[in-house]
Amino acid sequence: MKMLKLVAALSVALVSLASTPTMSTAQDVELRLGPDGVRPVIRDRDRDRDRNRRGGCSPSEARAAARDEGFRRAEVVRVTDRSITVRGMTRNGPDRITFANRRGCPEI
Repeated sequence: MKMLKLVAALSVALVSLASTPTMSTAQDVELRLGPDGVRPVIRDRDRDRDRNRRGGCSPSEARAAARDEGFRRAEVVRVTDRSITVRGMTRNGPDRITFANRRGCPEI
């Protein structure tokens, strides 16, 4: 009789553990200690990354875009509020390419 109760209790415990919901991996939970006590902070990494990214084209993104266009030894020679100019070597010799200083670095 005791064995039957033990098996029943174990099966109920296993079923209840299997049915507990799991936490989403898209969010991070952080506990902060401060003057107001312990406070949970739930962060969404994707939203934080988009918020921290500035709207323009960075010099490293412009160099990468120039390499995608066939430039070798690409280097940024000029950065303004509106454009980024990259100089490098192509099959035809030295050349330069200009990108708009916007998200995605579109070629001008």
